[in-house]
Amino acid sequence: MAPIRALDPSHRERIAGHLLRLEPADRYLRFGYAASDEQVRRYVEQLDFERDEIFGIYDHRLELIAMAHLAFSGQPEHLHCAEFGVSVLPSARGRGLGTQLFGRAVMHARNEGVRMVFIHALSDNQAMLKIARNAGASVRRDGAQSEAYLQIPPASLDTRMAEIVEQQFAEFDYQYKTQAKQFSDFLARLQEMRSDLRHAGMDER
Repeated sequence: MAPIRALDPSHRERIAGHLLRLEPADRYLRFGYAASDEQVRRYVEQLDFERDEIFGIYDHRLELIAMAHLAFSGQPEHLHCAEFGVSVLPSARGRGLGTQLFGRAVMHARNEGVRMVFIHALSDNQAMLKIARNAGASVRRDGAQSEAYLQIPPASLDTRMAEIVEQQFAEFDYQYKTQAKQFSDFLARLQEMRSDLRHAGMDER
């Protein structure tokens, strides 16, 4: 299982970098339209970290390779509903990261009192719809658009404890990767300095 970390506003630039790396076809599937760079940045700027939950998976280089957006409704009549969206970089596909992000989002939704998670996707987005079907969601297709609905049970002590453990594990993993990258960058700079000094000595000769 990949460590899945709940993201905060300090990760906004990395979220933007992740989405901007998506190819036009992938942006079309993720947003429902061929989002330009400006539209992607506007979406990231408008993310509400106080209302919604953003989850991410980082690789050892601290590159955000997959992320999910669990959007909660701000309308009183839909307070028990949340919408799920996900994106995975091409280099990280085929590893079930989208499914893992969906499971993490559903668990958080349960713990927040949500009763239904839904996915609004293009009918061509078979990867997204497969995630929903495999989770037991009901999928309704209407031409080019599809909607999936997953009813979820109330939270339990197990789901609350599991979320705490998963978040702590992901936090530890992120801090470890951060320190490892910092040390790797330090070694790279040190090697570069040594190389420069060596070349300078050769030039003096």
